[in-house]
Amino acid sequence: MNKTKYPIGIIGLGTMGGAMAKILIKGGYNVLGFDIDTEKNAELKHAGGQIATSPQDVFDASEISISSLPSPEALFQTASQIELQNSGAARPLVIETSTFSISDKQKAHRIFADIGIELLDCPLSGTGAQAALGDLAVFGSGDKPSFDLCLPVLKTISHTQHFLGEFGNGSRMKIVANLLIASHNVAAAEAFVLGVSAGLEPQLIYDVISTSAATSRMFEIRGPLMVSHEYNTATMKMDLWQKDLGIIGAYAQELGVYAPLFEASTKLYEEGIAQGRDNQDTACVCAILEDISNLKCKKTRIEVSGDMSRSLENLLSKPCQLTS
Repeated sequence: MNKTKYPIGIIGLGTMGGAMAKILIKGGYNVLGFDIDTEKNAELKHAGGQIATSPQDVFDASEISISSLPSPEALFQTASQIELQNSGAARPLVIETSTFSISDKQKAHRIFADIGIELLDCPLSGTGAQAALGDLAVFGSGDKPSFDLCLPVLKTISHTQHFLGEFGNGSRMKIVANLLIASHNVAAAEAFVLGVSAGLEPQLIYDVISTSAATSRMFEIRGPLMVSHEYNTATMKMDLWQKDLGIIGAYAQELGVYAPLFEASTKLYEEGIAQGRDNQDTACVCAILEDISNLKCKKTRIEVSGDMSRSLENLLSKPCQLTS
């Protein structure tokens, strides 16, 4: 692909979309972006990108676009703003990178096909901080020739590109990956709390475990946040993570899969929302476990979000609500 002939379109310039746009610019691509948030548009312009006035402008100018939107509704609304593409022209390609349910991805695939656009299901594995470094994995699925045409772009934004077959398999794999992330993040927090309670320094725990057989990618990425207790600069916000947890839980129930570790982890994320930690990084489950550990040792209660208090021992015994 000629990197200068056609811009790469980006629909949605949030944490992931904005990071990918900047990586593509550094990689020599012209980038044409659109977001309803004018501040996000200004950030792209400052980074050397171009700003579109509508999704239609993006698709008119770009052969390949990336969609990175916060909800299925936003994706459907984007499609509704696009006129039917000229059947005689090259079929525009959209790399859909968001984490949505498989049914929503399939609905989007049909809607975009009706307006002459080939949609690829390509969710990403990695945080916003990893996206800024091009340190992502792509779980690609859909039309194989279209995926191959997009490979130069995908290789710029990621270290690994998997093609997984029929449309929707990318999202199926992302659900599997996110289930592991949900549990690994909590396991990392649990390990820190155990170590600190035993008298070990948090930084020492991180330095030793991150070089041992016990490490995980989540321990390595979220561990520094747990050491510093700096949760307000989020690479994955708790409120957005709730969407992904709902997708995992609903899909597990649909398939009849018993997921006890996931269910136990979900309780702690729910508690974080109850405590008003919506905008904090998901690593804040470490702070929640610290509170629980103090409670269990001292047999006391803690205050949760204003005048609401509860026994966290009761939290651990209540059934997990898996909702979509």
